[in-house]
Amino acid sequence: MNRAYLDKLFTVVLAGVLAGLALAAAALPAALVFGLGVKNLMPYTALPEALRTPQPAQRSNLYASDGRTLITSFYVEDRVDVPVGEVAPVMRDAIVAAEDVRFYEHHGVDVRGVARAFTANRREGTRQGASTLTMQYVRNALAGDPRLTEEQRAAATEITVGRKIREMRYALTLERQVGKDEILGRYLNIAYFGAGAYGIAAASKRYFSTTPDRLTLAQAALLAGLVRSPADDPISGDADSARQRRAYVLDRMVETGRVGAADAEAAKATELALKPNATPNDCAAVSAEHNDWGFFCDWFTQWWNAQPAFGETADERQRTLRRGGWKIVSSLDPDVQAKASEQVREIYPETIARAAPTAVVQPGTGRVLAMAVNRAYGAAANPDGQQNYPNTVNQLVAGGGGITGYQAGSTFKLFALLAALESGLPLDTEFDAPRVYVTQYPVGAGPASCGGRWCPENANASWMDGDRDMWDAFGRSVNTYFAWLTERVGADRVVEMAQRLGIVFRAPADARMAREGAKSWGPFTLGVSATTPLDLAGAYAAVAAEGTWCRPTPVTSITDPSGRRVAAGNADCRQVLDTEVARAAADASRCPVGDQSMYRRCDGGTAEELAPGLRRPVAGKTGSSERNATETVVAFTPQLSVATIAANPDDPRDAVGGGVQKRQIAAVGRILAWSLRDEPVRDFVPPGQAVAFQHTSPRTGN
Repeated sequence: MNRAYLDKLFTVVLAGVLAGLALAAAALPAALVFGLGVKNLMPYTALPEALRTPQPAQRSNLYASDGRTLITSFYVEDRVDVPVGEVAPVMRDAIVAAEDVRFYEHHGVDVRGVARAFTANRREGTRQGASTLTMQYVRNALAGDPRLTEEQRAAATEITVGRKIREMRYALTLERQVGKDEILGRYLNIAYFGAGAYGIAAASKRYFSTTPDRLTLAQAALLAGLVRSPADDPISGDADSARQRRAYVLDRMVETGRVGAADAEAAKATELALKPNATPNDCAAVSAEHNDWGFFCDWFTQWWNAQPAFGETADERQRTLRRGGWKIVSSLDPDVQAKASEQVREIYPETIARAAPTAVVQPGTGRVLAMAVNRAYGAAANPDGQQNYPNTVNQLVAGGGGITGYQAGSTFKLFALLAALESGLPLDTEFDAPRVYVTQYPVGAGPASCGGRWCPENANASWMDGDRDMWDAFGRSVNTYFAWLTERVGADRVVEMAQRLGIVFRAPADARMAREGAKSWGPFTLGVSATTPLDLAGAYAAVAAEGTWCRPTPVTSITDPSGRRVAAGNADCRQVLDTEVARAAADASRCPVGDQSMYRRCDGGTAEELAPGLRRPVAGKTGSSERNATETVVAFTPQLSVATIAANPDDPRDAVGGGVQKRQIAAVGRILAWSLRDEPVRDFVPPGQAVAFQHTSPRTGN
């Protein structure tokens, strides 16, 4: 560059500084008009990642299992990218007419526009800009790139000479590498249209409840006008300003020959005809008619926050969710959820402080089809002393966030049964169960203490005492049989079995006992540890799936904006039991619910009314904690596992009483019947004679 050009450049920069940085930003490029010209004066530069592979923040959508029913969305900016080919031509014409009529003629920086802005700014003292559509896109892309720091994003919009020069250089380089239509599409996807709508897809939905490919001339002109003045959005009530901006855009479209005068006048006369459609954001925005979905949604966010694939910390994972544009097809089945919510309210209505959290899990995949509880999901005020009634956002079904769970009573006998079978004991292992059995396990003072030793008692001596095997003892829930069985196999093995099948110790005292005192934790077999319906349904689902335990999951698939499925959405399953052990446990589990084992050894159960009403093979278990403080019912088929626990989450001293169990059994039966109404009847695979009748070495084949 020679001295004359440098003198001209210096003069303009000086004038710009004196007039203010805003004027300099527009004035500086004008000097180039009088010299070599933009293309030759400004060297091309390497593009930053934000422009080479743009990743504007996009909303993530959470759908029900059908992949179409929206549960809610998560976003910091309501945006979903669409290809430019899916935007109506009239919208493309409108945005070009409104923002950059010479878009298809310049190379990223409009020399004529720069000269015009420079002259106007010098003569009139105005702040007329000269940013092309490409330059605007560069600015927005840098300001919104989630990969940049806050400081880097702020630098993209600062009013300085350096920023303006950098913006022009990037624009020139971008247009050498990317076609005009692609740049236009990127611009339409990143622009802010007011009313919380980022990008043309969100704007089309927000204002007109339509899609970009179906926009009319009047609608397109209105949206194009809002880009320059998003604060004038008509949803907020400034309809007159919006009409004026629409008329301006239509006039510009006539001037540039993109639309006929008659069509423009007709569009001007058209009513705004707004059909506002706000995109829900987060679990609190789940529609009121499906308020019960909120608990599932809340658990989904817990699950997401625990996935290392989406970031190193929970905060980082939340940013990934709210900016990443994911399509998440959940496991929630709206029909099953509706039936579960209905039946939970048959156990307890919303008007009672006691709760009946319930989970429905699919064996073999871990997919959670429903999570129901007789509560309203929300943060509305509750009566004094009631944290979770009638409104709550606490996770009563899955636990976490301060909810440690509830005692599930004799449902934990399953883990002693499995540990015994795995050790080599057969199903027909007999023991003459007394009314009270004094064990070797030390306990403090209490009703189940005999000289400092744990001594459980059978709840119904005439029905439970006597010679029992595993089928009979599990069916009638014989406490003393399972206390004896736990001594034979070791309490630590029972605890380990529960952990293997997904029981999480959320209460600090339970976690400490499992870690440091499992060998002496005999009462664990009778369900003294807190658990949740979700953990319990998942554990029994592993038996239904012949020993395959799957981590409970709220998702069926997760895809990124390009349509690529990510592995974090896949089922996490593993074989945790020998197949024969699982089959034997399922066979014994048919006894409590009124079904019959393959070897015809069931003789009485605590929930015998369940099987006749279902009319298909079923297994399960009931449980009552001390003083009937809580009541639990679990039932499963080869296709489905359901668990419900009746408790008072705010007052453990409020014993629910044994009477509620009848309603729980009926509710679980109806949930199973409804959910499986179109499914084929499947039977359990019978266990072999060895696991049923023969002592063997430990059964850990797979």
